[in-house]
Parts: sequence; C-alpha cells; structure tokens
Amino acid sequence: MSARIPAWRRAVLKVGSSLIAPGGDALSTRHLLDLGRFVERARAAGREVVIVSSGAVAAGRAALRARGQAAPEGIGGRQALAAIGQAEVMRFWARFFDFPVAQLLLTQDDLADRRRFLNARNTLRGLRAAGVLPIINENDSVAVDELRVGDNDTLAAHVAVLAEAELVFLCTDVDGLYDRDPRRHAEARRIAVVEAVDESIMRLAGDAGSAIGTGGMRTKLAAAARAAEAGIATVILDGRDGSALDALLAEHNPGTHVLPARQRRAARKHWMLHAMPTAGVLLIDAGAGRALASAGASLLPRGIIDARGQFEVGDAVEIVCEDRLLAKGIVQYRAAELGRIRGRHSREIAELLGDCPSESVIHRDDLVLL
Repeated sequence: MSARIPAWRRAVLKVGSSLIAPGGDALSTRHLLDLGRFVERARAAGREVVIVSSGAVAAGRAALRARGQAAPEGIGGRQALAAIGQAEVMRFWARFFDFPVAQLLLTQDDLADRRRFLNARNTLRGLRAAGVLPIINENDSVAVDELRVGDNDTLAAHVAVLAEAELVFLCTDVDGLYDRDPRRHAEARRIAVVEAVDESIMRLAGDAGSAIGTGGMRTKLAAAARAAEAGIATVILDGRDGSALDALLAEHNPGTHVLPARQRRAARKHWMLHAMPTAGVLLIDAGAGRALASAGASLLPRGIIDARGQFEVGDAVEIVCEDRLLAKGIVQYRAAELGRIRGRHSREIAELLGDCPSESVIHRDDLVLL
C-alpha cells in the first residue's frame, strides 16, 4: 500500500516559496527546472496539472531591489510587493512551457461566496478545455487578514475541490512526515502512509515554530485533511528531488501519502464546512442535538438556547450542544431575530416577527455534522 498512489488524470501541484524563491531573495530556476519538466511530462501523458504557486512577494521585492528601490513596509507595502511580483511570477513560469499559461488569483471571498466559487470552477473548466495551464495564487495584493485563505497549502486543498482533481501534490523542502525530527534522531522513520489526520498525527508535525515543523508540516497536514474529506488524496514530497517527481508520474509514493476519507462529503457540504467563514454560534439543547445527529432533522427555534455573534441570513454558524461542537450550518434568520424566537415553537414565528420565511432556523440540507 505504501508504494503506490492512486491513478490520476488531474492533480494540483503546490510549489512553495522555498522552491520558487530559495532564501526568500528572488525567483530562481534552481528547483523549478525539474518541476517544469514534471508538468511537461504529465501533459504529454494526457494528464492535467493545476499549479498553486507562491513567490509573489519575494519576486516583487527583488524587482524593486534590481532598480535600486527600497521595498515598501507594512501591510500596504506587502500588498504592493505582491502586486508587482505576480507579473514576475507569471513571466517566470511561462518561460518553462511552450503552451499558454493563465493566472487566477483567489481570495477567501471567492471561496466563501457560492456563486463566485462556481464561477471560479467554470473558469478552470474553460482553461482545461483550451489546453491552458492554470497558475493560481492568493490575491495578496488585496487580501487582508480577515479575508485571507491563510497559506497556499490550504489554498491548494480548496483548488483541488474547484478543479475536481484526484490528487494534491504538496512540494516542499522535506520529503514527508517523520515520526520524530530526522535532524536530531538518526533512527527517525518517514511515515509513508497516513490513513487519517488525527491529533496523534498532528503532534508529529510539531508546533508551528518548532524545528520539526520546518516546511510548514502542520499546515500541510491540515490541508491534506481538508482534501481527504472531499475524497482527494495528498502526497507531501521533496520538490527539490527530480526522482520524487518522476515517481509521481509512475504513481509511486515518494513521500507521505495521506489517504482520502472512506466516506466523502458532498461537494456543497465540504464547501460549507471549509470555505464559508463562521459568523456566530448557536447553543442548542440535548433534544435538538439528538434530532440533528441521529434523525437528520432540521434545527428548529425551539431547540436553541442562545445565539452569539452578529450574523445575517445566509451566514454560516457553528452549532454547539452541551459544550461540544456538533455541526455547522447556514442560518435563515438574523441574530437579532433569533434572539426573539429562540426556545419558541415554529408556529409562533409569524406572530413574533410579523412573518415566517422559514419554519426551521437551519434546514437539514444546509447543515453539516462534524
């Protein structure tokens, strides 16, 4: 099982900053020659690749330095560097291929809004049909903290769902997940297969700032878990190693293979869970919790104990029952309205609010259990 990865026709290739801009100084061909060759060979074999590429900020900084200009500082300065660097990144990638490339920049809003999510999916389908290589990055020139996806590992997992891919390849500067820090323990063993990303697996990655966390292993495992829920496998590998990339073409496992979940979430519920930001919390009683968990019921106002946060109709909220996070769903009422109807029968909604747009606060089709 450890030697093979799933047969694939379409994959997302995430290229981190350590590969495209080693040292964070400037874009470099040092590792991208092998990565470009991998994409060429995959396409020659009838496969499709979507690239998620880092490096825009480093490229922008290098472009200004080459002209003797200092890099701007602060959040606005970083956004300016990203805007400058995106053009450099696209020119850099285009050098490797004799077919067209296209840039697609995404923000959290593009993933959270269902219409924009579907529009992005249609764009990718159109690019595939035209034989164009999509190169995707977060739109750092406009994103602020509350609108950021956060990291390109997470973005790659989202893009895999958008692109309807079978696999995500997370290329980094380490060759997978180890059972202990290989730089400190000669007997450290690389874990070839992860069946499920649970707490024990996350602990192996270490804290974000620890030595064993080099390569951002925690974010890679978290991204792999997101992809797994959508039925998509992930391979974490050393993108500096040309033989590891050759192994992917032969459907061999050169790193750590995170298996897809046995029960795949429906695409819309995966989107609700991972792409929609949480705007509030509903506390519900035990009876409502049992109805949601065991009977597949909708959430009615009678079972709601409290509503926290300032959310609007169509926002996503977490549902907590007896101090346990039970579900996430899309609400049909504003927070202020829920404050008036919580604990009441659905038949009382019209009397209390003057209208009853929905008998349920969250319909079962808009709810995903955790």
